[in-house]
Amino acid sequence: MIRFDRAARSFGTKKAVVDLSLAVPPGELFAFLGPNGAGKTTTIKMLVCLLRPTSGQVSVCGYDTVRSPREATQQIGYVPEEAFLYDKLSGREFLEFVAEMRGLQRRERRARIERETERFELGEFLDDLTETYSHGMKQRLVFASALLHDPPVLVVDEPMVGLDPKSARLVKDLLRHRAAQGTAVFMSTHTLSVAEEIAGRIGIIDQGRLVFLGTQSELQQELAASEGSLEQLFLQLTAEGNGRPSRATENRRACVDRNG
Repeated sequence: MIRFDRAARSFGTKKAVVDLSLAVPPGELFAFLGPNGAGKTTTIKMLVCLLRPTSGQVSVCGYDTVRSPREATQQIGYVPEEAFLYDKLSGREFLEFVAEMRGLQRRERRARIERETERFELGEFLDDLTETYSHGMKQRLVFASALLHDPPVLVVDEPMVGLDPKSARLVKDLLRHRAAQGTAVFMSTHTLSVAEEIAGRIGIIDQGRLVFLGTQSELQQELAASEGSLEQLFLQLTAEGNGRPSRATENRRACVDRNG
């Protein structure tokens, strides 16, 4: 479903992402973690066709994001970290707009909007202007818009930021459900407890390089840790806060470099 093949992105002399190779198959809920500035946002922008890789390849459902961006984006539902809405549209008008852009016919649009309205409990405020929405209301509306066309790939960037406990539970249940239904879910988050709770596999990027790819138990084995939360393991791997890579990070990079 999702494939990065030695994908890299530079901005001048700054290497934001270096030789990233990973694949997320259908039905997997994949968590992408890393410190601030590690390359997570650049990776996501390459995935959703907002940035072209400087080298390497990114593909979605077999469509190259550079050669076939229209076909690739049609496979994706994207929930960015900052919800972008049109203030002078109501929530319903926004969903109508997105559904029409996705090519849904009128009868189908109505049915899909009703479905997502019920799923995300939007009914009470759907006909209000989006400029009146709280952050949580905006986030729920953006999730609804991302799922209108039933995409086989769902990309979410920091989905829990600013959500109340009820909305956060709704989103976690939704991500689990979508993965169980065969959707490939690519989730970037700083909320390590969420990744620990719902992700099947974890990828950790540090200074532009993938330094770990696997399950939490595999991460514990790699770091020779018999126990510990994902937060403890993450900090050990990235040595976040001391301004230098940890020995585990250096060893992992050497292993990744050797194996291509």
